[in-house]
Amino acid sequence: MPAPRLIRLFDQVPEGIFIGSVDVSGCRTASANPYLKLMFGLAADTPDEAVLPFAADRFVDAQAHEAFVDRLARDGTVRDYLLRMRRADGSPFWVEVTAIAEPAEGAAGTLAIEALVRDVSERKKLDDQAKDVYHQLLQAEKLAALGQTISGVAHELNNPLAAILTWAERLAANPSPDTTAKGVDAILAQAERAARIVRNLLTFARKRHTTRAMVDLNHVIRETLSLRAYEQRVSNVVIVEALAAGLPQVFADPHQVQQVLLNLIINAEQAMLGANGRGTLIVRTWHEPDRDAVILEVNDDGPGVPADVQPKIFDPFFTTKEVGKGTGLGLTVAYAIVQEHGGRLRLESSPGAGASFFMELPVGGMAVRTPAPAGAPARSDIPQGSTALIVEDEAALRAAVGDALADAGFAVDRAADGEEALAKTRERDYDLIVCDLKMPRVDGPAFFAALSDEKPSLARRVIFVTGDVAGTDAERFLESSGCRWLAKPFRLRDLLRLARETLR
Repeated sequence: MPAPRLIRLFDQVPEGIFIGSVDVSGCRTASANPYLKLMFGLAADTPDEAVLPFAADRFVDAQAHEAFVDRLARDGTVRDYLLRMRRADGSPFWVEVTAIAEPAEGAAGTLAIEALVRDVSERKKLDDQAKDVYHQLLQAEKLAALGQTISGVAHELNNPLAAILTWAERLAANPSPDTTAKGVDAILAQAERAARIVRNLLTFARKRHTTRAMVDLNHVIRETLSLRAYEQRVSNVVIVEALAAGLPQVFADPHQVQQVLLNLIINAEQAMLGANGRGTLIVRTWHEPDRDAVILEVNDDGPGVPADVQPKIFDPFFTTKEVGKGTGLGLTVAYAIVQEHGGRLRLESSPGAGASFFMELPVGGMAVRTPAPAGAPARSDIPQGSTALIVEDEAALRAAVGDALADAGFAVDRAADGEEALAKTRERDYDLIVCDLKMPRVDGPAFFAALSDEKPSLARRVIFVTGDVAGTDAERFLESSGCRWLAKPFRLRDLLRLARETLR
């Protein structure tokens, strides 16, 4: 392009153009087009060297200046990098910067930079307004769920209050030393219980900004279930907790996760009670290491979701409930919350066979990885002649796991319990032992203790599988043993991954 046309484009393009250099101490300008000067509130005839859009005092946040320079130094480029800057009169505004940079010749720590700067203040304002509407929607759905929970919580609160009042009346009528000591202890315990109920209620109901931290998902689940405990008890809804031991923490907002879970639980309760007048709700968690994700399943034995309804289940204002019974936004909001956390919310259901909602959250705070395509495990990475012992009292599972390891390249022996397994380990060594925890005669921990005494090196090659849940003796044993382990039900690829790690 001829030079005059380039100059005309430089002068007339409706985006800021900057050519110069930056470092941690400031900015130097070689060229700045008129639109960049206008954007920063400067006159069109301002000398280019006086523009200095990336000077430290142009940044509303001083740390943002350092982060911007560090990012350019590290990556050599930024694309649509959002910054809050100051105009010449000090008023703040938002820009997006797309730039390339390289070390400047003869100036250590200085970067030569060419940048396009776009004023996005209006778009940011609209985004903020949309977020405000979204947060109002979150709060409205939270209060709707709270309204369906409040009667049960009130009953739970009335129980300790009734105990406190009863003891207070007894102490007033009969203030003997024995009665006083016993009564004070009871009042303190019940007051603590009442305070805890109120704290849980206020924590859930409070309007708050999103605050994410490392969260124990099992703890959030137990707190949420406690809010529904009374309603479930009087409605004949049985809760089955199958929470995996040793679940890694997730980077999440616990209050928003609780809101999603409460919505799923209430929906499941309503479906079961509407169809059967009772129900069983299973809340299950597990870890999928290959996807770096923690999975929460809420499963009900209600009527299920018809196939024609499933594609619309997360659509705004779609509801199968009667008028006045639901907003049609609960699952939409839940879906948005999970997506904001880099996760997935999905439904699996067969009509007449209940429904399962799966909430997948990333362990590392990034997005959940897509599952690897299923396929036959590669035999080539299992050394030829590798041996494995399967210790499992369930014959079908023992056969399935043994056959799978044989397909992967292992020579496999099988044992029905720890006693039979010990007899086999006394006859030969194995490269891998896959052992259940709960078995008749000699269980997993007893087998491991005996193996550690007889063949310590072999004990380090044990992988445990267990259906036990968090908070049990199994969890404490697995932590103390230091062995690799998997929660039942497990995926074959996870077992093979641990097997390869053990062989290495």
